[in-house]
Amino acid sequence: MEIAHFLDHTLLRPDVTSREIIQLCNEATQYHFKAVCIPPYFVSLAKRQLESTNIAIATVVGFPFGYAGLASKVEEIRRAIEHGADEFDVVINLCAVKDRDWNYVKNEINSLCTAVQLKGKIIKVILETGLLDESEIIQLCTICNEARVDFVKNSTGVNGKGATKATIMLLRQHLHKHIKIKASGGIRTPELARQLLELGANRLGSSQSISLLN
Repeated sequence: MEIAHFLDHTLLRPDVTSREIIQLCNEATQYHFKAVCIPPYFVSLAKRQLESTNIAIATVVGFPFGYAGLASKVEEIRRAIEHGADEFDVVINLCAVKDRDWNYVKNEINSLCTAVQLKGKIIKVILETGLLDESEIIQLCTICNEARVDFVKNSTGVNGKGATKATIMLLRQHLHKHIKIKASGGIRTPELARQLLELGANRLGSSQSISLLN
């Protein structure tokens, strides 16, 4: 299994610079990563750097806490599409989840999917499973199934526990087979990366991508 083809080469620190984004893009080209995942501010720069490659440009929406208003998230998506983004890692409104306001959660996910998919782009819905109980995760899987999201992603890598084998197994058990899974957060060894892929993950997000290849 060639791990590089499953990796989103990620750099989302709040103090990242243009020089680091250029280096990230060069590394993605060198190692043939699936995508780079970067702050919205740098999407145009990454687009120029990766123009002659087939490496996707992913960016984040509502990152990292997810409690921005729906209109703000949709506007983030619209602007990032204009700048050249291909994929969107979108944090759901966890406050609404904890309030059991499932109608809000459902409407938000459906609206975000529409904003992304009508433009032919890919949406990865971030659940932040480290802050959720099992019943909440299962309910969110049901909503994502109905919305026909492209990916469900377990974690931002910022809040709560990141990717675990148990979490990926739970997601795979409750998601439709056509919905892919992105595992993210704390993936620091090739052994864990391979195990997560074998358990049902289709994509891995890591800021330690190169070390996972060694």
